Amino acid sequence: MGGLWGGAMGSHLRDRTFLVGDDVTLADVTVTCALLPPFQHVSRPPRLPGPPPRLSLLLPHLSIPPTSPCPPASPPVRVPPSPYTPPALSSPPMPTPCVPPPPPQVLDAAARAPFPSVTRWFLTCVSQPHFRAVLGDVGLYAVGPAAVGQDAVGQAATPPAKSAAQLKKEAKRKEKLEKFQQKQEKSREQQAKAKAPKKERRDPGVLTYDLPTPPGEKKDVSVPLPESYSPQYVEAAWYSWWERQGFFKPEYGRSSVAEPNPRGVFMMCVPPPNVTGSLHLGHALTSAIQDSLARWHRMRGATTLWNPGCDHAGIATQVVVERRLWRQRGLTRHQLGREEFLREVWRWKDEKGDRIYQQLRRLGASMDWDRACFTMDPKMCRAVREAFVRLHESGLIYRSTRLVHWSCALNSAISDIEVDKKELAGRTLLRVPGYETPIEFGVLVAFAYPLEGDEVVVATTRLETMLGDVAVAVHPEDPRYQHLRGRRVRHPFTGRSLPVLHDAFVDPSFGTGAVKITPAHDATDFEVGQRHGLPRPSVIGEDGRLINVPPPFLGLPRFTGRAAVLEALKQRGLFRGVTENPMVVPICSRSKDVVEPLLKPQWYVRCQGLARGAAAAVRRGDLRLRPPAHARTWFQWMDNIRDWCISRQLWWGHRIPAYFVTVDDPSVPPGEDGDDRYWVSGRSEEEAREKAARNFGVAPERVTLRQDEDVLDTWFSSGLFPFSIFGWPEPSQDLEVFYPGTLLETGHDILFFWVARMVMLGLALTGRLPFREVYLHAIVRDAHGRKMSKSLGNVIDPLDVITGISLQGLHEQLENSNLDPAELERAREGQKRDFPNGIPECGTDALRFALCAYTAQGRDINLDVGRVLGYRHFCNKVWNGVRFVLRALGTPPPSATPGLGERWVLSRLSRAVGVCGGALGGFDFPAATSAVHGFWLYELCDVYLECVKPVLARAVPAAAARDALFTCVDAGLRLLAPFMPFLGEELWQRLPPRQPPRAPPSLCVCPYPEASEYCWQDEEAETTMEFVLSVVRALRSLRAHHGLTRSRPPCTGRGSGGGLKGGGPRGGGG
Repeated sequence: MGGLWGGAMGSHLRDRTFLVGDDVTLADVTVTCALLPPFQHVSRPPRLPGPPPRLSLLLPHLSIPPTSPCPPASPPVRVPPSPYTPPALSSPPMPTPCVPPPPPQVLDAAARAPFPSVTRWFLTCVSQPHFRAVLGDVGLYAVGPAAVGQDAVGQAATPPAKSAAQLKKEAKRKEKLEKFQQKQEKSREQQAKAKAPKKERRDPGVLTYDLPTPPGEKKDVSVPLPESYSPQYVEAAWYSWWERQGFFKPEYGRSSVAEPNPRGVFMMCVPPPNVTGSLHLGHALTSAIQDSLARWHRMRGATTLWNPGCDHAGIATQVVVERRLWRQRGLTRHQLGREEFLREVWRWKDEKGDRIYQQLRRLGASMDWDRACFTMDPKMCRAVREAFVRLHESGLIYRSTRLVHWSCALNSAISDIEVDKKELAGRTLLRVPGYETPIEFGVLVAFAYPLEGDEVVVATTRLETMLGDVAVAVHPEDPRYQHLRGRRVRHPFTGRSLPVLHDAFVDPSFGTGAVKITPAHDATDFEVGQRHGLPRPSVIGEDGRLINVPPPFLGLPRFTGRAAVLEALKQRGLFRGVTENPMVVPICSRSKDVVEPLLKPQWYVRCQGLARGAAAAVRRGDLRLRPPAHARTWFQWMDNIRDWCISRQLWWGHRIPAYFVTVDDPSVPPGEDGDDRYWVSGRSEEEAREKAARNFGVAPERVTLRQDEDVLDTWFSSGLFPFSIFGWPEPSQDLEVFYPGTLLETGHDILFFWVARMVMLGLALTGRLPFREVYLHAIVRDAHGRKMSKSLGNVIDPLDVITGISLQGLHEQLENSNLDPAELERAREGQKRDFPNGIPECGTDALRFALCAYTAQGRDINLDVGRVLGYRHFCNKVWNGVRFVLRALGTPPPSATPGLGERWVLSRLSRAVGVCGGALGGFDFPAATSAVHGFWLYELCDVYLECVKPVLARAVPAAAARDALFTCVDAGLRLLAPFMPFLGEELWQRLPPRQPPRAPPSLCVCPYPEASEYCWQDEEAETTMEFVLSVVRALRSLRAHHGLTRSRPPCTGRGSGGGLKGGGPRGGGG
């Protein structure tokens, strides 16, 4: 029994110690005195003859009978020498009278060894002033060599008295030793735990909703809630029911959209995703933010329209269909013909084009799908033709021959946003489509142009373009070239005589200070050529081969021609060296080809006047940009804008409604393609012919028309989106009610390419701004702040976050991509590093909530999947909290007078309502998500539910508690609904009915909590509760600091009236 008892006590007292100023408890006194006989030294503390001290001296309030007088003295007992007697515990000499016999069971050092914690605790207790005042110094029974010098009864010589400083020093040394021993013991325990096999958690499996529910029918909520939250269970069946019930339509609950609504109108159109696209995190972020706003305005009672749409994505779609045509039928689009190829594209669109819409539904996007628009729909085509004709007639659209970004692989001009700028620090080899070996970039090649008796050395990064040089330029104040004024150099291959220009644009410190001028293949040289009236010969064709050059260069691919020109210069002795040069290489984002500046006749929009109007709208405050910091970028672009090239050499898209005019009349000279006077526009060919006849003063029969083969830039039709979706130019009720829109929400990376063009075209064609406010969200990056790229392996598909995916599944996605082997291996390593266990299932609600919580204004988003998983755990917390409340509510609770807890939680709810409403109105999504997250997690679940559990356990629970629970859960789910619509609907539908009896059928259309309605802020209750919670936090901090757990005894403290409280042997601090 002793060993069993000692083991239990040792485990219990392992980490116990006294704090300075602590008091002993009744249990401390009782157990210590019980241990005196077996633990103490055979010697006794000095005392007067008579009965031994009673415990009543230690605790006067205890009634303990006196012991019997001492028995007669016994013969002396020889005690073996002690191996060690601590100086602080050695006993003073004791008189021989009244020496009690040795205890029947004495624990020597060997016997005490298995119970070090009990021994340490015993010594700690007997060293306390309460014990020393009655018992004196108490030692341990010891045998061994250290007992030499003791007398026959084990008495030691009287030690010299210690000073207070010595005692304090010894106490500190002892305390340090005890702490060290405790650390050692804890370390051994942790090592033992680490080695012990972990108990595997029970996997409940994937919970799914399996009840038969036809699409569009309401989900069965009569069945009990599962024990834990499961995204697949929660997200099933709700969306199709929402859609069929028309909750997302602006007409819901009113006779027509034109019906006056004191709550106002909220209209927002989606940035139309590409029809070729699949869901990526940019779409997910846009959808999460926009849907939160749309649902919030809808719940507030506004006439709300979130209009979906999809872009025809000219280049992307044509490339996809061309590849499919070649793979399946071995044909090019030219072999198929334009009309048949367009029918092939429409077949592909009908087959694949709805995919992006289904993915947006998966994200819970509450769009009015009956108003969905495709930018190639008939009404959209009519709007595009009308816009082009109006702008051309007003002189805002014109035709001119200028430099464009040309993709030789696509055989088309591309927009600025489709050009990726690859920065090189020096010499770099890049792979270019169509070339077997990598091409060298990042070097400056110097060569000489000879002139009579001298030479001029120039340097270039694009050596092949020297075949198109028409001049050499130097700075007019460069002293090195003053002697070249009026002189000319001779081209070594074409024989042309090239003038030496003196122009201030030249940087004398770059290279040799002399530069070559190639107006047809460089934007700066083009402007120089215009200033000096230089010719503009093109030496690179649309297919990337050299043209208009002498043999042996004619017909060579441009980069093959680069090597040929270098070799020819070396043979003629004109090569002057190669140096490394940092540079930027323009890469086509579609084809990965190096973009070539080519001189082409194209259609342009004259932007200077339009840009002034757009800038003025922001300066006046008519158009608000959020965050306001983007206004500076807006003004920089608008004040320095260039004309916009809107021609694209494609077949898929809006064919330009412009016609080249040929007149069968000798008085009218034939025109050139780049001459704007020989082009007319028209809504139909007949209208264009009549215009041409009027312009040239001939009969319509003498006019021959040829429609431009090119199509319009996709951004042109997208720029009309805010009003073309409502049938413009035809009048309609939707156009009258919903234009201008309330808000445009999109990424800041397309502020110029889309937002600015919508503003300019809206002002030019309708005379009104297309929207009153623009919110620009950040760019999503990976957890390390890197731009997401397939080659890095850090691209995250939102559907993978929603449903979860293994590491092997991520690898398989890479293998199905078009990465080269080197990039593929690097991407695999990136996935192993970032997602060693794959991506866990997080669900739509958790992903939406995380994206909104990340959206701090003006900052990029470094998305960490671990944080998304944390919000999935938050969903589970809400789930379990509502399950508990549902069990407690029963029938609708009657109203009752609230207590402190109810007043406090309702006050906190009131504050959360105020914060959420204000934050959503100010686009402060982190503040809104933090408020609702904090209320649910830290106030409702962690505090109030714990407070009311004893109340709800009574036979008749308090009505006030039940009423507060219902109010908090109902309002809390409404606050959560814009961010977590699926979880909110699933739980809200299970709340018991409450007055009024005709509640809204769905959480989607419930009134959003308003601060004016939830005006229950109670400063007194919050102050009182904060004091209570501060005490709880302090106790928890002490418990954590001293390693106390529920398995350990409760703490002991002293009240203001003194006395001892609590119980359990002393050890931990209180």
